[in-house]
Amino acid sequence: MSQAPDALKGYKGHAREKLQGWGVRVWSDVCVVNDAGSRFEGVILPRSETLDDQHIVIKMKNGYNVGVQVDRVREIREVGYKEAIYKIPEKEFPTNPALRKVTLLGTGGTIASRLDYRTGAVIPAFTPGELYGAVPELADIANLTTKKLFGVFSENMAREQYIALARAIGDEIRGGADGIVIGHGTDTMGHTAAVLSFMVQDSPVPIVIVGSQRSSDRPSSDAALNLIHAVRAAAYGDIAEVQICMFGPTSDRFGLLHRGTRCRKMHSSYRSTFRTVGDIPLCQVSRDSFVYLNRDYLKRDPTRQVKIDAVYDDRVTILYYYPGMTPDLVDALVEKGYRGIVIAGTGLGHVNKPLYPALKHAIQSGVHVVMCVQTLWGYVQMYVYDTGRDLLDLGIVPLENMLPETALMKLSWVLAHTDQREEVKCMMRQPINHEVTEREPHNGYLIMQGGLPETEAYIAAHWK
Repeated sequence: MSQAPDALKGYKGHAREKLQGWGVRVWSDVCVVNDAGSRFEGVILPRSETLDDQHIVIKMKNGYNVGVQVDRVREIREVGYKEAIYKIPEKEFPTNPALRKVTLLGTGGTIASRLDYRTGAVIPAFTPGELYGAVPELADIANLTTKKLFGVFSENMAREQYIALARAIGDEIRGGADGIVIGHGTDTMGHTAAVLSFMVQDSPVPIVIVGSQRSSDRPSSDAALNLIHAVRAAAYGDIAEVQICMFGPTSDRFGLLHRGTRCRKMHSSYRSTFRTVGDIPLCQVSRDSFVYLNRDYLKRDPTRQVKIDAVYDDRVTILYYYPGMTPDLVDALVEKGYRGIVIAGTGLGHVNKPLYPALKHAIQSGVHVVMCVQTLWGYVQMYVYDTGRDLLDLGIVPLENMLPETALMKLSWVLAHTDQREEVKCMMRQPINHEVTEREPHNGYLIMQGGLPETEAYIAAHWK
């Protein structure tokens, strides 16, 4: 005889005893009153067994979850019970010969997911039918094909995944896709966008990486809108480059398309977390329009042949300089066989003098050392002060305003081609896809993000 499901799934110790004493269970619809007289109305959710035994979790009627400390609860009254049976809605994805073909490649991101509260697991909607059930607007935009390449958290993306993803993009483009969308976790989305900008060159169609900051079960989720914008950009946008599509302003007005080599995640939880650094975004995209902000991009051209150059040497690292850094860190990297070091230096590209002998030894040992600025905005200018000139004399290569993460990805790609010092230097300093810009626009850093409507309105209202 099978055992009945645990009515207090995930709860343990003190919290479990309290819930048993009140005679309520997971999925009870309850009214909770605490010692301050605050009322919480909603459904008791299961908890992960790794969490503490001092709180119960309630999904309130507004869609948000709240944790309530059990010792502060003065009353729990059950008003109903209905166990949640999780299932992603699925409908047959309609095809329309008048619409363009878009391929969605999955890497493990949860762009159109739902949270299974019975297990605590995030279950992605990924098949065309699941995506249509979750975001039916997609059927009005494009004929969508989905292929799951692998399922990893974005922090686990690495050499194997980068190479497989680049090759898959080439296969889909050669197979006739009018655009590519890549579902990806946001934490390392900028790294993947940068490396694909070197591995995939001369694309005839848009390649759009998309994710979500907040899961689809939350009222403030950005998942569906980001996906709608990304599919529109892949199907009908004119920018045939690797780009990131995420929320633009804090409202739902539009998304932004950011160039893959110049984009960075700038906030851990904010929906508008991605920012173009050292330039302005490429485009605003909404449900029904494109507003191109930057006209310097590779345009869509179905006659162009994509070039896939999927190589990567992962013996490269970033050394983020800090005051008092000691030379043994550099020595250890040389000893462990690293072939490339990206230094994120202070100011115009500086480190302290005690590091000089170790850096000289590293370079003489065949390690390629390049310099970026940890300020992100601005240029390496190592000729201004003696410190910078001394580092140039050691053989450190300045990389202008290349972002440290982009430099990491590019150096990893370059060192998979050659180990010749002058050739590495030439390849690193020769821009491939705007990883270095000639100048930084005034409406990038000062006004922020290319004069977007909300910042323009603010400035107009307050400028005296």
